[in-house]
Amino acid sequence: MMLQRMLANTRADVAEAKRRRGSEPWPPRLDPRRDFAAAVRPTDGLRLIAEVKRRSPSRGLLREDYDPAGLALQLARGGAAAISVLTDAKFFGGAIEHLRQVRIAVDRPALRKDFIVDPWQIEQSASAGADAILLIVAAVGADLKALMDQAAARDLDVLVEVHDEAELEQALADQASIIGINNRDLSTFRVDLGTTLRLRPMIPEGRIVVSESGIRDAADVRRLRDAGVHAILVGEAFMTAPNPAVKVRELLGD
Repeated sequence: MMLQRMLANTRADVAEAKRRRGSEPWPPRLDPRRDFAAAVRPTDGLRLIAEVKRRSPSRGLLREDYDPAGLALQLARGGAAAISVLTDAKFFGGAIEHLRQVRIAVDRPALRKDFIVDPWQIEQSASAGADAILLIVAAVGADLKALMDQAAARDLDVLVEVHDEAELEQALADQASIIGINNRDLSTFRVDLGTTLRLRPMIPEGRIVVSESGIRDAADVRRLRDAGVHAILVGEAFMTAPNPAVKVRELLGD
């Protein structure tokens, strides 16, 4: 299963990074934290979390001229409320340095998107300037609550990602306040927006609901907005667009 391969690679990378770093203290974050939760909680319309990534396991290289900071600027100018930065190296061509670059370049909250499975990565995220992190229920299992608590202690918001009813039940039981529904099946990579439509009614009021993956056009956005989704996370549609800022406006119907 691809997810298990990714997680095994992450654990090996983290173990090596911890060995190299040793007990050296983490430097303080770049500047005061930006409020990710407030940015994606809509007061009118639907919010966009725009993602920068070089490649994906399902589609390969997405953008030859990959400049995370420059792309983030274009996405922010187009109307993105927050920027998601893929930092996984092997499968997505990312780096923690990309997060730092984006955080300096734009005034939007930055979400670190990676396979975060170790408390060490949360400390690294805070030091690099993340305003929020992604925790995938399928990846962290019973460790979800402990990792959420550590993120809160480091003043980081958490986007908790689920794929099915059982994962959603765990996220709700652990008091996740921002819930991402991933429309991509991580075992087959098949994408179905019906996943969001099926799970959305099970989420009580007061939680922020984000739909992730497979959102291609304004019709998809309207469909999700009408279903009560608060925000969407989109990456590939922008990374493959000649002009990401224009694509953002097209997607949001502006």
